[in-house]
Amino acid sequence: MLSAIGLVAAALLVCFTSVGALPKVSRTGKYLFTENGQRFFIKGIAYQTQGLVIPGPDNPLNQPSTSVDNLANAAGCTRDVPVLQKLGVNAIRAYAANSSLNHDACMSMLSGAGIYVILDLTLPLNGSIDTTQPAWSTNTLDQYLRTIDAFEKYDNILAYNIGNEVIGPSATQSAPFVMAAARDIRAYLNSISSSALVGYAAIDGPAQFVDNSAHYLACDRSATSATASIDLFGLNNYEWCGDAANTTFDGLNSRFADYDVAAYFSEFGSENCSPKPRLWTEVPVMFSAPMANTWSGGLAFSYFSAISRGHEFGMAAVSPDNTSITTNADFEILAAKFNNITFLNTPAQGSASSAKPSACPPTDMARWPVATTLPPTPDDAACGCLASALSCVFRPPRADYMVLVGELIGVACELAISSGGSCAEISSNGTSGAYGRLAMCDPTIKLSYVFSQYYELNRRATKACNFSGNATLNSAAPNTNIAAAAAASSCIPSPSAVFTPHAPPALLPIAPSNGNAPAGGSGPGSGSSGGAPARLQWTGLGAIAACVLAGALWTLV
Repeated sequence: MLSAIGLVAAALLVCFTSVGALPKVSRTGKYLFTENGQRFFIKGIAYQTQGLVIPGPDNPLNQPSTSVDNLANAAGCTRDVPVLQKLGVNAIRAYAANSSLNHDACMSMLSGAGIYVILDLTLPLNGSIDTTQPAWSTNTLDQYLRTIDAFEKYDNILAYNIGNEVIGPSATQSAPFVMAAARDIRAYLNSISSSALVGYAAIDGPAQFVDNSAHYLACDRSATSATASIDLFGLNNYEWCGDAANTTFDGLNSRFADYDVAAYFSEFGSENCSPKPRLWTEVPVMFSAPMANTWSGGLAFSYFSAISRGHEFGMAAVSPDNTSITTNADFEILAAKFNNITFLNTPAQGSASSAKPSACPPTDMARWPVATTLPPTPDDAACGCLASALSCVFRPPRADYMVLVGELIGVACELAISSGGSCAEISSNGTSGAYGRLAMCDPTIKLSYVFSQYYELNRRATKACNFSGNATLNSAAPNTNIAAAAAASSCIPSPSAVFTPHAPPALLPIAPSNGNAPAGGSGPGSGSSGGAPARLQWTGLGAIAACVLAGALWTLV
């Protein structure tokens, strides 16, 4: 028997799906237009239950360590969509989605309510481009593509974000990897005839940093045959505070006046003001001239409770039984502002500029230490070829093995280097633009490569392929005597190749060697998995420095 909330969800689904499909939105120059030629502005809200945040030196931005897939929670959408309609939004931003779950009910309800979705392709910790140790590799690309494949059937996908605050004022080396992701995702979307935009959500900061980041992601790369850029630059901006002066955004507006692609506020709504509630006086300014001549709207932060730097940003409190919503004064004031907006409809699409993008910011070691050369397109087939040929391979002791991989790479690299080897082939550098032959491969393959190198440098002694029980000889290798370096050269003859990615390989669960079930989880009241898919991803080499120092403490049994 269906529960009461299930019956409501079914009724709403029937009601919403009877409405016609939402018009597609495209970009012409720096403006967004619907297919009937009307200017399109993003008038929305962040819609994401916050995951667990574990502060520490490895998490300088206090990013969540877990995720909740709100778009897979039909009961939650049944509860929330009428509230979102009352708010007057035409878009939401979701920060995570599990591609293995079903999103039909939520996406249909949102579509029927006239609400588009800007969807981040990333997952916390193990499914995004790492800020300090970035990589653009097969595991991350495949995750992004699986999410796209799961959502492409819906008419209300407005954009896919390939990163959120990855590039930082002191971590600009990640920029080439973000741009490579935009290039490859754009190519894939083109190959499947998708109308979705490619977006990025940037952290705010010093003007020079923000401007360089924005222009780097939108600049002309025709000389390198990588002409694609992002379509949608989002800025997480909390500059406007309380009843600020109408000139508050003037400086930002003038800096973006000649920007090449569509720009919007991917988060806004400062809480650093007293007294509460938020007055949202920035809203009429953002959606009227002169600001609307440059920007395409924004997303208020946040529907659900979200804690950041001691401030609470939520506007809708969920009841203990998850069946109802109580909104606060922030919500009511924002609803009044949103529902009083009249969109500007100039320029006409036919007269909107689609001029050639501007030149890329030059590499400047003091101001913008970022390479113009981008990483290659990750190649599953090439990396798989190498994995099958290596002599000593990683043996996952458990399903949740990402942190262990980082530790082992640090240890194995130190041991390999001390034996006359090198880890250059698995390394990448976004400042110099040097990318090792294996830099695009899944971290477990990189680890197996270093294991194999050490094993071979130690005359293939059995004890040299153990690493405290985390490595094993590859009896399935076609030639167990081939050197790791030779296998890499054979399997990856063109390490800088750029091409249109194919649909990702089938997702297969990895059985842990200790017999435990794969770790999983769900967010508070979500009723849906908050974990990554069965083939777990990994963020990068964030723990290498500490692990290399500790390498001498490891012994080979």
